[in-house]
Amino acid sequence: MSSSPDEPEDGTGPTEWVPAGADPVGVGPWRGHWPDDPRYDPELLRDGDRRNVVDGYRYWRRSAIVADIDGRRHPFHVAIENFGHDHNIGTVVRTANAFAAAAVHIVGRSRWNRRGAMVTDRYQHLRHHPTVADLLAFAEAHGLTPVAVDNQPGAVRLERAELPRECLLVFGAEGPGLSAEARAGAALHVSIAQFGSTRSINAGVAAGVVMHAWIRRHADLDRAW
Repeated sequence: MSSSPDEPEDGTGPTEWVPAGADPVGVGPWRGHWPDDPRYDPELLRDGDRRNVVDGYRYWRRSAIVADIDGRRHPFHVAIENFGHDHNIGTVVRTANAFAAAAVHIVGRSRWNRRGAMVTDRYQHLRHHPTVADLLAFAEAHGLTPVAVDNQPGAVRLERAELPRECLLVFGAEGPGLSAEARAGAALHVSIAQFGSTRSINAGVAAGVVMHAWIRRHADLDRAW
């Protein structure tokens, strides 16, 4: 793994998108004696760290950050169907990273727009499954309870549901929602309570709501940043 500062793998732009005239994000070059710790990246110490990371990880090598998160990832997984090249996947990945999800699973097309992930995909474990059957086989092999998130009749309100600790939260593409195969393979179906006129909410937003519901129920909040 390179020790150089992170750059997007798909050539979409820099690691941070800052409005014109805004103050630079992150920190500048390290002042004083450099720390004698292999987790620190010499180039970042020299040039500064402008990446989208929390302050506790400033100047750390990417590999060191991933290893640290791996030591405290949560046992829930997130899956999103990508049969229509859904533009919400980047948002889902970014949110999953914020909540230290075990992995994000992309079902269907393997290509997706990474801009919305804001480079967090480089710190988040990603897996691709060509079909829903492959995803469900993974869940069974790893003892994960598939939870379908969709506003279909018969779904339990998320606000009243008991999300399993070791689970796979499955979201459908924007518009059509979950496929029939994904719904059929789920052990639990949940929906988010809504009170307005719209039939559904954005898939990326829905994923964030459900992940946070898992956090409220199972996470040790004393370990949060």
